[in-house]
Amino acid sequence: MDENKNEAIFHIPVLVEQVLEFLLTNPSGIYVDGMMGGGGHAAAVLERLNRNGRIIGIDRDEYAVLKCREIFSNEKSRVKIVRGDFGSIDSILSDLGITKIDGLFLDLGISSYQVDTPDRGFSYLTDGPLDMRMDTDSPKSAADVVNSYSEKLLREILKKYGEEKNSYKIAKEIVRAREKKKIETTKSLAEIVMRVTPPRWRIKTLSRVFQAIRIEVNDEHEQLRHGLEMVYPLLKMNGRIVVISYESQSDRLVKRYFRGENPSFMRRDSSYIKTAYCFKILTRRVVRPSEEEVDRNPRARSAKLRAAEKCRCEA
Repeated sequence: MDENKNEAIFHIPVLVEQVLEFLLTNPSGIYVDGMMGGGGHAAAVLERLNRNGRIIGIDRDEYAVLKCREIFSNEKSRVKIVRGDFGSIDSILSDLGITKIDGLFLDLGISSYQVDTPDRGFSYLTDGPLDMRMDTDSPKSAADVVNSYSEKLLREILKKYGEEKNSYKIAKEIVRAREKKKIETTKSLAEIVMRVTPPRWRIKTLSRVFQAIRIEVNDEHEQLRHGLEMVYPLLKMNGRIVVISYESQSDRLVKRYFRGENPSFMRRDSSYIKTAYCFKILTRRVVRPSEEEVDRNPRARSAKLRAAEKCRCEA
């Protein structure tokens, strides 16, 4: 698998050794990478499995799926890669005839390929179409959000998903700008945000704004909630879930899930039962990358890893 591992470089995997430590319990098991990205984590996991072990990789990005199928082309009997949403994990596994899995891994970040490709519109650092769709067949793009959402809704998104304190001014300026001309590029949006942001806060504010819009475009939190809800009955007893998140809301959602809360209950208007799951938490404190890893891969800086093991509920 060294060849596969070397090929999986269009996204540098984060916290690989920690993922392996917490995830793997059965070298003959079935493991799901629910957001496969560049395949780096999957390649590392596959090296630790024996010939009977299997990996199911899921990703909604067509390019990621095609690239990973190329990377793992010599391991078709052990690696199955499916284009789809993590939120549909139950139907994806059912279609594959899989009823139980030994573990699930999620890397909730966007890939280096997505960030570094201007045409995908994920980054304020390069100019490109205001897109941000992980699934390019999805009907809603970042341009649709920026140009059609009300000022109130834009403000709520920036505050909720980006925790942006200046959300009021930014939303107001976006609406003012689009009344003159449709906002169609990442550069245009960045310039609008910078107009109402003090110079010392511009980088962090741009990161939060682009993050918030990306989460809205891709419905990321709802996909995460639904996927976690669906995966619990599929997980074997003592099976494990490992999640790497990069923003506080996703991290809090995972933390509460591991404490037993039903993800559907976390919606404000939910009537679901609060406590639904039983886990043994393996990470008393969130695991972060070392300084050395951040030096090698600056995008790992905000990574937070949590892990838990399914256990029997106490009577």
